[in-house]
Amino acid sequence: MTGASRNGHKFMEESSTNGQHFGKLKKDEFDGYNSDNHPRKNSPITIDAPHLDPQMVADNSPYDASLSPLSKSPWSSHNHMNEENSTSHGNHNEALVGSLIREEGHIYSLAASKDLLYTGSDSKNIRVWKNQQEFTGFKCHSGLVKAIVIAGEKILTGHQDGRIRVWKVSAKNKQLHKRVATLPTLRNYVKCSMKPSNYVEVKRRRNVLWIKHYDAISCLGLTEDHSLIYSASWDKTFKVWRASTFKCLESVTAHDDAVNALVVGTEGLVFTGSADGTVKIWRREEQGKVTKHFFSQMLLKQECAVTALAVSDEGNYLYAGSSDGLVNHWVRGEKLEHKGVLRGHKLAVLCLASAGTLLFSGSADMAICVWKRTLSSDHVCMTIFSGHTGPVKCLATVKDPDAMCNDRRWILYSGSLDKSVKVWKVSEIATVHNHHHHPPRLSVDHFPRVPSLRKMGSKRF
Repeated sequence: MTGASRNGHKFMEESSTNGQHFGKLKKDEFDGYNSDNHPRKNSPITIDAPHLDPQMVADNSPYDASLSPLSKSPWSSHNHMNEENSTSHGNHNEALVGSLIREEGHIYSLAASKDLLYTGSDSKNIRVWKNQQEFTGFKCHSGLVKAIVIAGEKILTGHQDGRIRVWKVSAKNKQLHKRVATLPTLRNYVKCSMKPSNYVEVKRRRNVLWIKHYDAISCLGLTEDHSLIYSASWDKTFKVWRASTFKCLESVTAHDDAVNALVVGTEGLVFTGSADGTVKIWRREEQGKVTKHFFSQMLLKQECAVTALAVSDEGNYLYAGSSDGLVNHWVRGEKLEHKGVLRGHKLAVLCLASAGTLLFSGSADMAICVWKRTLSSDHVCMTIFSGHTGPVKCLATVKDPDAMCNDRRWILYSGSLDKSVKVWKVSEIATVHNHHHHPPRLSVDHFPRVPSLRKMGSKRF
């Protein structure tokens, strides 16, 4: 899934405004971006929504384009299903409640916090949504947005050019996002470049500074207190940054191939998954003022690429998705114990998300499996969502604000290479069923093997 070119541009300071127009881009010595204050040239398209989701044909009245937000935005947001017209066989807690459809590009990254949703794509724009309506957006010319994480009032974005951008929400205007840093910062870059020992050989006859990723960033992570930032890359390393100063503290050559996934666990543990087929545990230690990471254990070694990782909210369960469509999982006791494999997809698992006792897995087979974890640590596939028409590339979850005190319900956002984001409601107490009459899938089910994405092409995701 490498689709886009890695020759990402570099950019500098920009700010956002509401609507289609974006602030001027200012040329910067470090990033070298030319200014660009042109308004969007692509006029919004008008489409008839039912062809994007077959369920809409039966459940919705004729689409009135003149009343659609699509006439004002390159995105469209419309509730083509509601709880009364759900296809969840009578369960009103679980339904597809909306679709956000964009013309700009494939969706590669999502981040959600309370009522806000951030979406990144290969269009180089980052859109912000509130209650399924476009709220604001900000623009960058730095290559496709591979990862987004939210750290309080700051938004971190990882890009194909190997850099991290840090954006801050204005205290006076929540719709304004201003870029406050690019990692590595110019100051650190210049200071580090003065010492020849800070250069490392990455390819034959090519040396780069150790503080900079020389290939695309695949994912970002944060410690629970937001004090440390982690970035993983196709350059086989992960790097650790101090959030308060944006200084690169450490670079760890973690794998023999691209690092596709990284998640931060509890008690100083960090998990990485790679195209080399391994899952590794790293232990963080504070040595005075120095932060160091040490290899602790290899949890998995296989032929197929590891494509996604997730940890449960309390940190007791680890999940690893692979390019063969399987999800391995471990439970933590005195040590992490392998508990089995979830077999629910026919193609590569591209993303994972955990919420409460639920695990969501998105795949290149265009489906999303919703797994329920039992008290015995077994998993049952409660639901299969199949509304997308392209591979499901990213997932994000937030607590459902409409849920009652004792009702554990979640909002699930799914981003796809079909250029859409879908919004689902899921309850942990829902009965086992699915939308399109597939039989319930247990963790011991077997599916006929089909060519994996790894055999078809790239191991980088």
